Amino acid sequence: MNDTITVCGIVATEPRHLVTETGIAITSLRLASPSRRWDRQTSTWGNGPTNWYTVTAFRSLAANVNRSLSKGDRVVVTGRLRIRNWERDGRGGTSVEIDAEGIGHDLAWGISNWMRLPRHVTEATAAPGTSPRVDHETGEVHDDTPDAAHPPVDAAPDDTHPDDHQGTDDTVAALLHPDADEPPEHPLGLDAA
Repeated sequence: MNDTITVCGIVATEPRHLVTETGIAITSLRLASPSRRWDRQTSTWGNGPTNWYTVTAFRSLAANVNRSLSKGDRVVVTGRLRIRNWERDGRGGTSVEIDAEGIGHDLAWGISNWMRLPRHVTEATAAPGTSPRVDHETGEVHDDTPDAAHPPVDAAPDDTHPDDHQGTDDTVAALLHPDADEPPEHPLGLDAA
């Protein structure tokens, strides 16, 4: 399938980064794309269904995603859509995957600190630790080796299927509103004027 899709959503898992034996950098994450709906009867915003995607980035995009995104970040992803049926241990389902061509923070929800990096000459230079790290609290850029917050990840693949981690409505609610017991009245968390 060669369809291109653009999705706004929430990074639902910490990005998982690895470099293959052939030197290709790969970063994958789960993306939750919740919907908000206006309920006319109660005059309140409510959560609608959530679509789940597995997003995979390759090469220099993978290295940049690994250094820039964290669980809970709101992002815009564009890439090639793949829909596959899977079966394992008597269970089956459908996985919806996006091979990312571009990923960035969704500026409708906050600010971002972007910095141009030189293109990687070889795949080996796309490994973790070769690009600057952005501190999500302060926005400062640090050009240093990997630290405890971004350790290198070995290339051993995870033995679980991505669809085993679908998430629940509680997970999405926690991602939408990490510091509040009740969701805001407005879909963007703004007070209605």
